Amino acid sequence: MQANQDITERRLADAWAELQAHSDSGQALHADAYRLAFADPEFLLRRETRGIRFQLEMLKPDLAQQQLGIENTIVVFGSARFREQGEAEAMLAAAEEEGDARALHKARAMVRNAHYYDRAREFARIVARYSARCAKHEQLFICTGGGPGVMEAANRGAHDEGAPNVGLNIALPHEQSANPYISPELSFKFHYFALRKMHFMMRAKALLAFPGGFGTLDELFEVITLVQCKKAKPVPILLYGSDYWKRLINFDLLVEEGTISPEDLQLLRYVDDPQTAWDAIAAFYDLPKV
Repeated sequence: MQANQDITERRLADAWAELQAHSDSGQALHADAYRLAFADPEFLLRRETRGIRFQLEMLKPDLAQQQLGIENTIVVFGSARFREQGEAEAMLAAAEEEGDARALHKARAMVRNAHYYDRAREFARIVARYSARCAKHEQLFICTGGGPGVMEAANRGAHDEGAPNVGLNIALPHEQSANPYISPELSFKFHYFALRKMHFMMRAKALLAFPGGFGTLDELFEVITLVQCKKAKPVPILLYGSDYWKRLINFDLLVEEGTISPEDLQLLRYVDDPQTAWDAIAAFYDLPKV
């Protein structure tokens, strides 16, 4: 039995060795009817095999997190464009020297919003310090979209405390790589936004949304809708930066116009400092204070 298992493993290895050899030598990988189906990129990338690709994007991060004991996460969303204070100030100095009005406007916004990077980093530290005292099955792990900005800050805060943390990145037309603070074994890359958002919710015990753009809004409203429609269990949904969110979205108008119920507003809470955000989550689950 053991001999048969070894033979099978060698056959699988041979299939991948062929792909690697082509990659290393820079050879084009031409279609080959005789190639094993799972090792045939042309076959796997056909329109008809899209369902298989869905399943693979579902399974790979799920199995990896299961194996590492990642069962409960706090998802942190926010702008990929924000930078830490020092970097933002350097950008402003460069823009002032250049004298370009558009660059100046962007750099001043960077400096104005740099505190969100620091606050996301501090929040993640608080979560990591709490979890360090817990049994494995009770730990909470930071999970982000894996990119720069607020996402990087949250992964960085967990990394500061030596805590495992998750990044769910997405392949985009422009170059984007995972930030360097994600635990390497928990750094995943997706093609499909839908599967990525599903993974955000599968283990989420809370959502903390920092100011951001279309991507942040997309992810935020996905969660709100799932909870509102009872497709997902209630979780704390926290909007960090009350001034930003209240200027951006008039949720009261939705109630006034009858497009949501008054009780739907209770799905959300505004917070303005990291400790308050953590206290709201701790109170929701009756957790001890850090």
